[in-house]
Amino acid sequence: MDKPGLRGLPAADAAGGDKTMNQQEKKEHVYDVFQTIAERYDSANARISLGLEKRWKALLVKRLTEAAGPGQKVLDVCCGTGDIAIAIAGERPDLAVTGLDFSPAMLEAAREKGGSLPNLQLMQGDAMELPFPDNTFAAVCISFGLRNTADYSRVLNEMYRTVMPGGRVFCLDSFVPDNPMVVPAYEVYFRHLMPVLGGGRKYKKQYEWLYTSTQQFPGRRKIMKLFAKTGLRQVQSRSRMLGACVLVEGTKPH
Repeated sequence: MDKPGLRGLPAADAAGGDKTMNQQEKKEHVYDVFQTIAERYDSANARISLGLEKRWKALLVKRLTEAAGPGQKVLDVCCGTGDIAIAIAGERPDLAVTGLDFSPAMLEAAREKGGSLPNLQLMQGDAMELPFPDNTFAAVCISFGLRNTADYSRVLNEMYRTVMPGGRVFCLDSFVPDNPMVVPAYEVYFRHLMPVLGGGRKYKKQYEWLYTSTQQFPGRRKIMKLFAKTGLRQVQSRSRMLGACVLVEGTKPH
């Protein structure tokens, strides 16, 4: 699959995508970032999150495996190095799990970790044009990936389209905390310390994107509204680390 393109789509608005780059620029920038940092991605995440990312991802895995029945299909969009998809496939051998990402380097890292699982398929693809029929999956998730996409609404619409009626859609991501008392400390850490912890001197610039993308990402309430606008019902959220990490979920009506 060639480097992704958007075929002349208009620039995203404040509710649906990046505020400073057009869609093509953002998509190419994110592609280059993740192609560059794939080999160090997992170890850097552990440092950046102070080891807490495993708990956050475990919450998503638990909610998602509860949402899927025996023999059903599950999709992990923007699967990266495959942590979520691999965990689901390992815990539920009865599920057919697909992990999709647009970065070949990230997928290669995922294959090295979980390629031997017989119920796991890893494939390259575009989150804004999911290559699956309507109503395919019992549950669809995206983990620390939505803020890196060029059009949040379009990605959520694709997730909604491919999940079956009664199925669940999940988004786990980084947010600027709602509590204004927490924001100053958050700013110091994510703007100044996190890029150094994650990337060191060599990759500091790439890890500055985490701060930038989170700053430009709509807040928890706006993402919940986007879930509802997509058509999802029973939309709810669970916050961790004082709101710096949030799991949003909703159900596709029958």
